[in-house]
Amino acid sequence: MDIGWAILIIGFAAVFAALLLLVIGVIYSEMMNSEIPAGLGNRWKLHLGHGLLVGVAVGGRVLERLGLCHQVTFTRWFRSRFLTRVNPVPPGLRVKDRHFSGWVMGSIDGADEVCRYLAKESGTTVVSVGYRLAPEHRYPTQLDDCQAATCHFLAVAEAEFGVDPGRVMVGGDSSGGNLAAALCLRLATEAEHSGEEEGERKRGSCGPLPCAQLLLCPALQMADFSSPSYQQNHAVPPLFRARSAFYFLQYLGGDAALCADVLDGVHVPPELRPLYRDWLSPSNLPPECLARGYRRHAATAEYDAEVYHALKDGLRGEVSPLLADEAILGKSPPTFLLTCEYDVLRDDGLFYRKRLLDLGVQVAWQHVQDGFHGVHNFVNRGWLSFPAAALALDGVVGFVKTQ
Repeated sequence: MDIGWAILIIGFAAVFAALLLLVIGVIYSEMMNSEIPAGLGNRWKLHLGHGLLVGVAVGGRVLERLGLCHQVTFTRWFRSRFLTRVNPVPPGLRVKDRHFSGWVMGSIDGADEVCRYLAKESGTTVVSVGYRLAPEHRYPTQLDDCQAATCHFLAVAEAEFGVDPGRVMVGGDSSGGNLAAALCLRLATEAEHSGEEEGERKRGSCGPLPCAQLLLCPALQMADFSSPSYQQNHAVPPLFRARSAFYFLQYLGGDAALCADVLDGVHVPPELRPLYRDWLSPSNLPPECLARGYRRHAATAEYDAEVYHALKDGLRGEVSPLLADEAILGKSPPTFLLTCEYDVLRDDGLFYRKRLLDLGVQVAWQHVQDGFHGVHNFVNRGWLSFPAAALALDGVVGFVKTQ
């Protein structure tokens, strides 16, 4: 072999080995920085699943640094190609939920297994809604897409699906739960302004208002990232504390460099802090939520007006439903709330439950003691299935059957 070719091959091999070692090193570092609580069942599965997702993210980061493709693009492609399984639809099953993954990832196919489970076990028609993703599209695009899909379904529900439009629920998990709650608030606001009524219920801009909302591990506010669950579960996969703030920034089209500022709370104006402190007070949580690794946080961050103006939409009810005015929040439909003990968003759900109950809204609450963020998505996943997933979804099914 020509000496020049030999040197070239050895050079490429050395570069490949260096990149491989870099990827392995970053994955190892990320794994060491994560915490898998002893109270979780099947901890090794979460370790492996988290390691796989970290590896994909790191691989995407390397490709982005090399100028080959954007990290988000690679991660979406890998998930859809290798981590998503779509089976043929069985006869009689009608699956037409808002998906998750922080307004950035996720797809209809990715939510397919959960939607099938709910449709089959509850005997209802489940409409799976896809929406345009961040960071290419920012708020309110995602919410607008969900409203458009809901309006279309209500228009054809009875004729094409035999569904009473007055008995339609909306729901979603994580960021999808955020969109479902925000959509209910938007439709209620429009109905209030229109003044139209149908029987005892008001009508929204596109028909009857949702008869219920299903919120699974929902992200409901971006004012405070120091609640007990954010402290206790800050490094529990798959959703870290810093990652939650990052996803909100992506949704709003904000600069990711503001993540530390958001975590510190410098974007919250002084005049709003007392109100938010009442709504987001640890005293509103069950006592058992304060028992594990919680330190009362004193808000000392100095307000930054520039950061606020860049992110002020994030404190609106359409982005942070938990922070909505009482007049409109009290018009929320009967609600099912799923929370998981080892989830940074646990307290968002509990605070929302407290506000809704105080305003007279019916709330059914299910808490998965050995669950983590999005555990319900690990149903019928073969070796990666978690028993808690079916338990969580069966709670949803039970609520649906009562409506």
